[in-house]
Amino acid sequence: MFDTHELGRRPGALQRISRTVEAPADLGIDGVIGVPQGSPVELTLRLESVMEGVLVTGTARASAEGECVRCLEPLRQDVAAEFQEMFSYPDTDDRGHRTAAADDDAEDDEDITPLEDGMFDLEPVLRDAVVLALPMQPVCREDCAGLCAECGANLNENPDHHHDAVDIRWAALQGLADSLGTGEKDNMSGAEAGVDEKQEK
Repeated sequence: MFDTHELGRRPGALQRISRTVEAPADLGIDGVIGVPQGSPVELTLRLESVMEGVLVTGTARASAEGECVRCLEPLRQDVAAEFQEMFSYPDTDDRGHRTAAADDDAEDDEDITPLEDGMFDLEPVLRDAVVLALPMQPVCREDCAGLCAECGANLNENPDHHHDAVDIRWAALQGLADSLGTGEKDNMSGAEAGVDEKQEK
């Protein structure tokens, strides 16, 4: 929670805050990449008092961990997320005017985050900003070659790795040839030689 009492309610008043907080749980894309819970998140905030409330602009910097989508190796990546959020005074409407009654119909209440006793919680804003800043398909490096589709070998470690391509149209004949024993092949070769000799005579 962050306190705005020192900022005051005079429009135009500014306050800058730098703080390191612990990352909350599930700060990232589940099963892909995220900031580990409890790891440091550096926040640089600019609080500005306006008619409607307090406009918070900031940057969050942290280190995310995940898995490369190509080679499945663990990776670590620095992330910087920028955000801006308006926290409104509880006694003003979305145009900065004092509300006439608490039971009046309010428009777009879901878009307004109220200050609670001059305090605001940055976690929901931080979570949204970091998730949007993270790559949906993280890679350990831009030229990662990934894994062999046939055997799963890491192509970064063995760039010359390959498999002899077999034309599927000849696969049945290849299987037949493999099933013939060496002796049968030799007998067939001998028979063909005898035929050739007879033809020559």
